[in-house]
Amino acid sequence: MAANSEVVSNKQVILKNYVEGFPKETDMLVKASSISLKVEEGSNAILVKNLYLSCDPYMRARMSFNQDPYFSSFTPGSPIEGFGVAKVVDSGHPEFKKGDLVWGTTGWEEYSLIKNPQGLFKIHHTDVPLSYYTGILGMPGMTAWAGFYEICAPKKGEYIYVSAASGAVGQLVGQFAKLMGCYVVGSAGSREKVELLKNKFGFDDAFNYKEENDLDAALKRCFPEGIDIYFEHVGGKMLDAVLLNMRLHGRIAACGMISQYNLSQPEGVHNLMNVVYKRIRMEGFVVFDYFPQYSRFLDAVLPYIREGKVVYVEDVADGLENAPAALVGLFSGRNVGKQLVVVSRE
Repeated sequence: MAANSEVVSNKQVILKNYVEGFPKETDMLVKASSISLKVEEGSNAILVKNLYLSCDPYMRARMSFNQDPYFSSFTPGSPIEGFGVAKVVDSGHPEFKKGDLVWGTTGWEEYSLIKNPQGLFKIHHTDVPLSYYTGILGMPGMTAWAGFYEICAPKKGEYIYVSAASGAVGQLVGQFAKLMGCYVVGSAGSREKVELLKNKFGFDDAFNYKEENDLDAALKRCFPEGIDIYFEHVGGKMLDAVLLNMRLHGRIAACGMISQYNLSQPEGVHNLMNVVYKRIRMEGFVVFDYFPQYSRFLDAVLPYIREGKVVYVEDVADGLENAPAALVGLFSGRNVGKQLVVVSRE
């Protein structure tokens, strides 16, 4: 601990043990620790006060034991981590100073000591809500932008389908597609979310997948001429139905498959021969690969926000004590829009 430094209480969200099946609030524990508000002399670390934390579906994979180098497991007994917005309290790193606002990977706690801050992004544009850097101007926004523009290469007039369309990424993909002059349909898990897609985000049509007994029939109703681009969030039965409805030379950007995350045995996909004879290009991607293009992304998206061409809906939980419920709620579709947690509004 640094000499002559103030030590404060530090509330944390701890993962108790590795999770199997559907995660529960009781898999996590909120407890108080303590932390010094000064970094060690000669250290390159920074000490941040966390303001907003992002709840994201990919975090489920990190709650189970795995050896994936891209999504390494959380450590039981330690705070979980994810994307967030924070303010620098103290810095031993030449590129960061006290008072800087940053977004990137941080701990689920009031204060975090970040030993390798090179991966953080400085926040320079504060004329938009800071919470947007957990969403539209952070990882989910980059995911929507990279997946749609870079991987799908859309053309005006094409037919676009977005699953989990009211979430952090889907709501943006649909709006980007409308700005391109495309026809856009989304699916979601409640009537409230369907109305949001049509009336708030400007989707041409939307349906509640929970009310559809036959997903293939639902897609044929919405896309009588087929689908050019599918932005994949769900996997499983939804992907199977989409493959039957893709057009020749269709593109599928796969950024997640939330229907599979809590299964002990993943579901198989039965209609993959459509990829061959419809010449479909299906590409998975991880947004980290596109972080070097962040300045390009900001140049494209900030004007949309400022001009009111894109809107963003957030579902906000107040306080770290409500963070476990907010994260678990993602997997039952409890959130409406981008789920985030306010740690502090300072």
